[in-house]
Amino acid sequence: MSGFETARPATRAAVILPWEKASPQEEIRAADARLEEAVGLTASIGLVVVRKAAILLRARRPATLLGSGQVEQLAEAVKLDQVDVVVMDARLSPVQQRNLEKALGCKVVDRTGLILDIFGARAATREGVLQVELAHLEYQRSRLVRLWTHLERQRGGFGFLGGPGETQIEADRRMLDERLVRLRKDLDQVRRTRGLHRDARRRVPFPIVALVGYTNAGKSTLFNALTGSSVHAQDQLFATLDPTMRGLRLPSGRQIILSDTVGFISELPTELIAAFRATLEEVSEADVILHVRDIAHPDSAAQRADVLGVLDGMARDGMIDAQWPERTIEVLNKADLVGGIEAVPKRDNAVAISAITGEGVADLFEALDRQLTRNMQVLQVRLSVTDGAALAWLYDHGEVIERLDQEDGMDVHVRLFAADRSRFEILYPGRLAAA
Repeated sequence: MSGFETARPATRAAVILPWEKASPQEEIRAADARLEEAVGLTASIGLVVVRKAAILLRARRPATLLGSGQVEQLAEAVKLDQVDVVVMDARLSPVQQRNLEKALGCKVVDRTGLILDIFGARAATREGVLQVELAHLEYQRSRLVRLWTHLERQRGGFGFLGGPGETQIEADRRMLDERLVRLRKDLDQVRRTRGLHRDARRRVPFPIVALVGYTNAGKSTLFNALTGSSVHAQDQLFATLDPTMRGLRLPSGRQIILSDTVGFISELPTELIAAFRATLEEVSEADVILHVRDIAHPDSAAQRADVLGVLDGMARDGMIDAQWPERTIEVLNKADLVGGIEAVPKRDNAVAISAITGEGVADLFEALDRQLTRNMQVLQVRLSVTDGAALAWLYDHGEVIERLDQEDGMDVHVRLFAADRSRFEILYPGRLAAA
């Protein structure tokens, strides 16, 4: 007879949104939509949400963020609902976090800590794991006072050193800094390796199409629908953390590389913006950006603004060029939830689809082909009768528009990407002239 197994009790959570009605951001993001997003984030790591509430902030209190009366009311609710964790959908200072834990009698996690926990639970590749650990340690560094209970204790110094010795917090901070240095070196190595992979793709090369969008917009579902892959995709925030790339041949015959990336989110912690820079580098290499939107979400317009804000920030930092909007296609996903693609208002450079039903995917392929064609140059090539290899190269890497055979050779009109034009000129010099 086997022994009894005791199920681990579920961790009960309360999600609290400190809401400033006058905040400029709240003018485009309703409090209830923001609260539901926080509930989704909390539930995505297995916490059971037993209470959720938006609390109006009249003024930010340095000690607890909330007012004293609001803290007292929240403490009563926490006790009544037997809450184990309170998730504050705001950025808390270490002092605010510590004071709230004392007042509420339970663990308190702010928005940054929650997102870091989600990323830590989902990262699978070495790059993802390193990025999460780096962000987590940078976040912890400012909270050492809260994390340790033995900080007042001092260690004796070496005999040849004067003074009382090194306090525990100083030792912990020094070890943490050493670990941060090692992590940054490891990440630099990962980025160099990724750079080599990109160089290899350029030598192929195929145009790169990157999927970007707000978390849970359906990027991975669309990725699977287009490529026939089985990338993890479900109705869950941050289901994808590590970039995935697959080859895809469009109905036109053109070969591309499709890249699925991590989802964006409003108020992404600054630690994660820096730590996930390498993940977003795939966007910087993209010939076309597919901005996938959940058109059925009530906060879709605000989510769009968040994504565009992050891309604008990447352009200001030099991660992508300032012309990125010109090579972006909006993919209005989940059209099946609003009555089908015909029910979605038409917009320039936007395509309505349903990644689940496949409706509109053919239109997306056509839009992709048009965008890729706009990115190509029309060139005239003069080949001799012995240039069979060069002709085959043009058919493999470009789009031959016209071929005129003559007795001493042939004239070929072809579309090529800029990178392919440079490669052709190196491989077959003297044969290329602008059309």
